[in-house]
Formats: sequence, structure tokens, C-alpha cells
Amino acid sequence: MVEERIDIEGLKVFNLDQFHDQRGYFMELYNELRLYNVLNEDVSFVQDNISNSHKHVVRGLHFQAPPFAQGKLVNVLKGKIMDIVVDIRKESVTYGKHIKIELSEQNRTQLWIPEGFAHGFIALEDNTLLSYKCTNYYSKEHEMALLWNDPDLNIDWDIENPIVSEKDLEAPSLKTFKSPF
Repeated sequence: MVEERIDIEGLKVFNLDQFHDQRGYFMELYNELRLYNVLNEDVSFVQDNISNSHKHVVRGLHFQAPPFAQGKLVNVLKGKIMDIVVDIRKESVTYGKHIKIELSEQNRTQLWIPEGFAHGFIALEDNTLLSYKCTNYYSKEHEMALLWNDPDLNIDWDIENPIVSEKDLEAPSLKTFKSPF
């Protein structure tokens, strides 16, 4: 595993090792000790989620408010996404800033997103399978979102005709949003 440097404090990107032979490959997706050594803190996961998306599906920008805020460890099992993470921590010097990173089954890149970030992605291939481990349980009452195409966020999704849910189309902009973090 190799950790990449990222410009927003708290986010971590890992390139995972794959071991190939005549049968295929082996890859370790999660190792508690490895994550502890990088984050210097214990992280406990309580829920694993998988989403399957068609090409051009946009999901996000989602998060949960405290006390059900979630950290996420994100992997692409099949296909490819452009992952977007927005800092929504009020006191952060990077509040409202975002990163974009491609995650795919080919590049074996994994992303750690702590609490205090909105998360979204666009599927770049059909039948893209995204897996993410969560540090807290889902709570419908604490589910929140930011408008995926908010001009103030200035995210280049590089898509002309995205497939977006009604809920995501109605999410608030950063200007009208009151961060719980």
C-alpha cells in the first residue's frame, strides 16, 4: 500500500497492492492495523454498503449530520468513478473546497473520507460497483446533501447528460447551507 499526498487535511488516498499469478489476483481491501498506522487513530466500522451504478449516474453530494456522521473507506470493485469530496467543516481553511480523484478496479485506489465531508461520484462505466465501509449507521433523519452542480462549488463533472435522483436535484447550495460540522 502506498499513500498519496492530498491537499485537504483529513482525506487520505491509498494505492493498494495487487498480487497476480496464473489464477488471477489477490488484494487486501481493509486491514485495521494498516489504517491505524496511516491515520494514527482507531477507526471502527459498523456498516458496509455497495452501490451499483450505470454509466453517467451522479450520486451525491451526500453526508450525515451528527450524531450519525460517518467516516467512509471507499473502493471501486468493478468499473470506474470520478469521486468528489467537499470539505464542509466550518472552521477548516479548505471549507467549500473539493478534490476529484478517479477510483477504479484498474488503479486500485482507495479513499478515506472522515466526518465533515460531503461525498459524491459519477460512474464512468456501466455496472460500476462501489463499496464503502462506514463508521456509523445510516439514519434517514440525519441524511443531508449539497447540490451536486452548485456553481459556487465549481466542480467540473465533465458530463452533459447525467442521471441524477430527484433528491439530489433538490439539495441546497453551499450559500444556503448551514454546516453541522
